[in-house]
Amino acid sequence: MITSKQRRFLKQMAQELEPTVFLGKNGLTDNIKKEMEVGFETRELIKVKLQQGCDLSPKDVANQLAEELNAEFVQAIGHKFVLYRPSKENRKIQLPKK
Repeated sequence: MITSKQRRFLKQMAQELEPTVFLGKNGLTDNIKKEMEVGFETRELIKVKLQQGCDLSPKDVANQLAEELNAEFVQAIGHKFVLYRPSKENRKIQLPKK
């Protein structure tokens, strides 16, 4: 569980990120989850965008993915949301102390 200070730090980092994962009309598939797993290992912070054809709610999908992928929900704005999970081998982001 991350603190509010750590969440604020991650939100600042996420402002500069472009979405790397896109959810379309097919919704949440196994390929999307695999792509996110790879993203967590390489970048640790992932921004996801829901396309126009997607009927899912960004917050609901973000919370579901965070639970399934053992990640932390950072924020959801409009049709985008951000998740964080530290890499097991390639830690790049140093969070502020708790």
